[in-house]
Amino acid sequence: MKKATEYEQKRLENIKRNEQLLASLNIKSKLSDLSASKRQRAETKSYKVSPAKKVKSETPIVIRRSLRTQGKAPDLAGLKDDFSETPKKLSNLKSHVIPNKSPRELIPISMRDAKTSSESDEALVSKISSVCKESRLKDGDCGKKYRVTASVDLDSMKLAPENVARVVPNRILSVKLFPSTYMNIVVVGNKFGDVGFWNVDSEDKDGDGIYMYHPHPAPVSAIVIQPFSLNKIITSCYDGQVRSLDIEKEMFDLAYSSEHAIFSMFQRLDDVNSLFFGEGHGVVRCWDERSGKTSFSWELHETRINTIDFNPENVNMMATSSTDRTVCIWDLRKLGKSKPNSLKMVTCERAVQSAYFSPSGSHLATTSLDDKIGVLSGANYDDEFMINHNNQTGRWLSTFKGVWGWDDSHIYVGNMRRGVDIISAEERRLVTTLDSPHMTAIPCRFDAHPLKPGMLAGATSGGQVYIWST
Repeated sequence: MKKATEYEQKRLENIKRNEQLLASLNIKSKLSDLSASKRQRAETKSYKVSPAKKVKSETPIVIRRSLRTQGKAPDLAGLKDDFSETPKKLSNLKSHVIPNKSPRELIPISMRDAKTSSESDEALVSKISSVCKESRLKDGDCGKKYRVTASVDLDSMKLAPENVARVVPNRILSVKLFPSTYMNIVVVGNKFGDVGFWNVDSEDKDGDGIYMYHPHPAPVSAIVIQPFSLNKIITSCYDGQVRSLDIEKEMFDLAYSSEHAIFSMFQRLDDVNSLFFGEGHGVVRCWDERSGKTSFSWELHETRINTIDFNPENVNMMATSSTDRTVCIWDLRKLGKSKPNSLKMVTCERAVQSAYFSPSGSHLATTSLDDKIGVLSGANYDDEFMINHNNQTGRWLSTFKGVWGWDDSHIYVGNMRRGVDIISAEERRLVTTLDSPHMTAIPCRFDAHPLKPGMLAGATSGGQVYIWST
């Protein structure tokens, strides 16, 4: 072998020195004694299984198997359009009782207690009260001429940047313009039970003209403003409450309370003391405010009623739309205590979200989740046509509800590309779309000003309100 290098010799010397050091400390003998003691403890330790554990291990394990692996046919029933609601009939239970409800305030609530915005609402109360008194002096019964019928130049409708505001937080379900020519005020109701006011022409330097209140514990389903008394605003909610705001008294009075959800509400112009609302599963109730009792109640649909509307020229004719996929026209004079029969029924493929009469009452526009905008016309509304329209808003947006403008010509409905689609009832097609760089969200719910042709309010699921005008 070759002679070891100097490095190898030094390494071997270090190894020899380390072994001598370990031997002097007696490390190896101590390690052997420690390993021997561990083996002895391991041999003496008992690993007995308790009887309880034996019983548990003998319990059979059930493995869940799908219908496919069991060789069975799949369940094709699926979920209904109203799957979020409770079943229609349960033993000893009433339909559509809201679970885990918040405590109800069965007493009037003052505007001061319900106000959630920091801005003083003195200017709002003063404005509405003064306009109501002024209109009474000028028009006699304040709203005798409730709706102005006129054609509108669609190209002249614009969205000014000052006519855009976020009025309430979260999704708006209902929007209403004050039926007055003396002020531009919008009222909205959102998913949280808030009611917001926006005075568009506010001159208050300290605020933006927006006021918000919380009179309801659940989503606000409808808003009614009486044209004969502008200081009275009626709101309904999914918790079964109907409250009447008296601006002069500055009080949200509780007009009606029920265990069932209220999804829609309307009031006839010839009877300001009666309220019609869709309650629970397909029930239309007529409430007399003077007596505080129910005048009539009919079960007209199988599931919730999304809209109620009356023919402007024939107030005995009522139209209802429902989640049961039907649109019905009723004659109140023929609705008895027994199961009523409709004058006209149209069945769609999916839930119908709205059905509104045109200003003359000769047409009926419907909006459904089967991506259709329908128009019924003719002597008995037998002439029917459908227009394809994308109505798939999803779960985060309010459903589309097409509304009429200021004559029987056009229907205004939301567009998923942040616009307003205008459908011509005469040409039976989409004629144009209102869009603007100031519109940053999808408008879902609309209201056309009854006395100002060309003024259209659109509300979004983010709490914004856009007002188009000529």
